[in-house]
Amino acid sequence: MRRSEAGLGLIELMVSLVLGMLVVLGLTEVFLSARATYSTQQSSALLQEDARYVLSKIAQEIRMVGMFGCLPSDRIIDAPSAFQRPISWQGPPGSRSLHMVSADVGLQGGKPDWTVVSDCTTSAQAYSGTRSSLAPGEIAFPVRELFYRFENGQLKSGPNKTVLLDNVAAFDVSFGVADPSSPHSVTRYEDSPGDVASIRSVRIALTLRDPGGRVKDQGYHLMVALRNRLV
Repeated sequence: MRRSEAGLGLIELMVSLVLGMLVVLGLTEVFLSARATYSTQQSSALLQEDARYVLSKIAQEIRMVGMFGCLPSDRIIDAPSAFQRPISWQGPPGSRSLHMVSADVGLQGGKPDWTVVSDCTTSAQAYSGTRSSLAPGEIAFPVRELFYRFENGQLKSGPNKTVLLDNVAAFDVSFGVADPSSPHSVTRYEDSPGDVASIRSVRIALTLRDPGGRVKDQGYHLMVALRNRLV
C-alpha cells in the first residue's frame, strides 16, 4: 500500500481521544469553577442585601428614638412609663430584645401606639392610639413601641414576633455612653447602661449565615448616633 493511501492508525486514534478528553475535562473544570464562583457571589450578595435592608430600617428608627414632639418628655401630660426608657437591650442570652419607643417614620403599618399632641409652646399631652381631632395650633406626633428579638436563629419584630430575617447567627446591641465629665463624647460601650440619659449612640453587630454553606458567616456592623434627648 502506498503511503498516500494509508488510513488513521490505532495509535493516532488513541492519542486523539486522549487529547479530546483532556480538552473536555479542562472545559468542564472551568465551567464548574465559574458556576461555583457565581453561586458564592450570589449568596454573598443576598446576605448583604438582607443585612442592608434590616440595618437601614433599624437605623432610621434609632435616630427617632426619644422624639416625642417639640417639648421635653417631662412636660408631656399622661406620658406612658415607656417614655422614661425609650431604648433598651434586655432578656436572657440567646433570646434578647431591642426595645425602642420611636417617632413614627412611616415604616410600620397600622395605627401608632400613642399620639402626642402639642402646641409646641406650653402644652403637650399623650393619648393612646390615634388622635385625629386637633385644636388650632396643635400638632400630632405619632409614636410607636418597637421590638426586635433574636431567637432561634431568627430576627423577629413586633409584639407578634413576626419573622423579619432568617439564618441569623448573631445579633448584638451595645450602647455608647458618656461620662458626666465629658457629656458629648462616648467613653465606653455597655449592654445595659444604668443611666439612660448618658446614651449617645447605638452599636449593632449582625452576623448572617448562608443556609447552603457556600460562603462563610458574614458580619455587618452599624453605628448610629442618637438625635434626641432620652429624658
